[in-house]
Amino acid sequence: MSLRRSLTRAVIAGALMAGAVFGAVAPAGAAPLFEPLAPIQKLDVDRYTGDWWQLAAVPQPFNLNCAKDTKANYQLIDPNNVRVQNTCTTWSGGQNLIVGNARVNDPVTTAQLHVSFPGVPTQENPDGPTNYIVTYIADDYSWALVGDPFRTSGFVLSRSPQATPDQWREIRRVVEQRGYNACLVITSPTTAGSPDIRPLCTV
Repeated sequence: MSLRRSLTRAVIAGALMAGAVFGAVAPAGAAPLFEPLAPIQKLDVDRYTGDWWQLAAVPQPFNLNCAKDTKANYQLIDPNNVRVQNTCTTWSGGQNLIVGNARVNDPVTTAQLHVSFPGVPTQENPDGPTNYIVTYIADDYSWALVGDPFRTSGFVLSRSPQATPDQWREIRRVVEQRGYNACLVITSPTTAGSPDIRPLCTV
């Protein structure tokens, strides 16, 4: 079975499972349903720079052409702006690359930003509202969970392209604790890690 077909099946399976549990009580300790995604107390933006692998995500239209090895590189421009470079390997084996900017919208936590990319509809304005919230980061900055205020997007980012079974369980716990439906978060294949595409709720 092709990776593309696997992704389609994973998304459909996730949607079906989400439908089955929609309206269910959130797990103990989870954010109340429909409460906006909360940022961490304080993000060290300089420490946050560098390479991040996408291990899982809520599928986005701009990401569907990415078959594997989805990666972000962040570089500090000044205290309020970060250069964003996203890359991935496409289904045909080529490389996708796009460069944009992340502007800090919240000087208190510095964990709420607006990310913009020239030429991308709805993301061209560099002065738009917050659409990138760091809602969790490990103490050692080894992995993070990022999303938008309404959880229509969500990205599990890691300094490593692979995760152990224990790490996957921790990722799922945090994703659910932050108010996401883990069945709508789909794992992202990496060459050096897992080739699987499946809902996080099955991990």
